Amino acid sequence: MERRENAELREKSERHQAAENGEAPAPRKKQFDSRTFRDKPVSFVRRGGRMTPSQERAWQDLSSRYVLELPRGHAATSVAADVRVDPVTLFGREAPLIVEVGSGQGHAIVHAATERPDCDFLAIEVFRAGLARTMIRAEWAAIDNLKLVEANAPEVLEQALPEGSVDELWVFFADPWAKTKHTKRRLISQDFARIAAQALRPGGVLRLATDWQDYADHMVTVMDAAPDFERDFAGEWAPRFEGRVLTAFEQKGIKKGRDIRDLAYRRLSGPTSR
Repeated sequence: MERRENAELREKSERHQAAENGEAPAPRKKQFDSRTFRDKPVSFVRRGGRMTPSQERAWQDLSSRYVLELPRGHAATSVAADVRVDPVTLFGREAPLIVEVGSGQGHAIVHAATERPDCDFLAIEVFRAGLARTMIRAEWAAIDNLKLVEANAPEVLEQALPEGSVDELWVFFADPWAKTKHTKRRLISQDFARIAAQALRPGGVLRLATDWQDYADHMVTVMDAAPDFERDFAGEWAPRFEGRVLTAFEQKGIKKGRDIRDLAYRRLSGPTSR
């Protein structure tokens, strides 16, 4: 608020000065409130963070091969409303598509792309250093069935990808927004369930994992109530997804005594509930 007030004072001062000098005042700058474009949960906390020299080189050398550049909307990581991505054109073949939201440094998705060459993988992440690290891993693994997108995931899923084009959707260890006043920012929500149902093909699977018990309970509540999904597991929790490698992040949670909770929900057949 203070920053906005200071900007308004500077603009007012500049306009007064121009008037005193007999000059035409500069046109008022249109003020954008980021909340206008972020009124729904997003797939990230913040976009900051510097890249190391090796990550800078990776971005320069490898981004043209791995990163899908999308026209932007109003925010830096938003996607223009008219953007459309055809997976067959993107990967040059027709194959099952697996999308990971918040792919981090790429441990899970690069491993999966290496183990499953018959599938195509799309990593959605806004942390550029993480994307650079993912490209380095992909280059080491010599894989060509992986693409990366630097954007807000719900917009990519809802606007850019064709309906029913995703076979599996992964959300592993998303920010739990642990404080009560912040829980409304959690990615897994009724609206995200709707978006996931739109993106997934009938029979497709949404896989979730967290090391935060309250968030796990929240996800169960949301997804059990989602009309387009059914549980793809028996019992209280799904077994650990064998396709997810054990990362340092997950190991850290285990060392702190946290239980890792997996969930899997299958997209029901038929049109989505709007």
